[in-house]
Amino acid sequence: MALARWKDLCVDATDVRGLAPFWGAVLGLDLSYQDGGDAVLRGSTPEQTVWVNQVPEPRTVKQRVHLDVHARSGVEIESLGATRLSGEGEFPWTVMADPEGGELCVFVRDVVPDYRLYEVAVDCVDPGPVARWWAEVLGGRLVDDERGFSYVDHIPGAPFEAITFAPVPEPKTVKNRIHWDLTADSAQPLVDVGATLLRARDDDIDWDVLADPEGNEFCVFDR
Repeated sequence: MALARWKDLCVDATDVRGLAPFWGAVLGLDLSYQDGGDAVLRGSTPEQTVWVNQVPEPRTVKQRVHLDVHARSGVEIESLGATRLSGEGEFPWTVMADPEGGELCVFVRDVVPDYRLYEVAVDCVDPGPVARWWAEVLGGRLVDDERGFSYVDHIPGAPFEAITFAPVPEPKTVKNRIHWDLTADSAQPLVDVGATLLRARDDDIDWDVLADPEGNEFCVFDR
């Protein structure tokens, strides 16, 4: 039984009005701004929501969480403000950077869905255990691929195909600029199975901030 359910995504930005229109166009979502300066991107279901939140710190290292997206062409994404970081042909995707330097992978399709998020990708020191942990938390199916990475698919409520976990040599050093929000009856069952409580809800926030066993931040809201 799943301990939590997918709620939405959050993307940090030093310039919300520069980054939010890019991600709205890339993902096929409608953009609006909040009174406090943050932005929200909305699709046809609540789970497709992406928050673009103002933060003071700029991107300084390669992101450990990035988004894989469907697109008609790499040129289309470049025209929206992306920068190409890899050539085409070596892999079935092209690595690009958003206007603030955050990595994304573009998968060219003959038919592109209205909502264009394909996968959420996470860099890991050891993919298998953390993927297994998320499969338990979200009630998804764990697949350990023979090529050395793992993924969780069939996640209840998730508006994309999978969360993938790929090995990298470098450890996590800074807060992730992309994280996801969940809903749950309580954060305590997640702590009981290995999450770390980074900040409990208080007078300023009505959610709990946690980290998974590899330190990836996520937030838990009441169901």
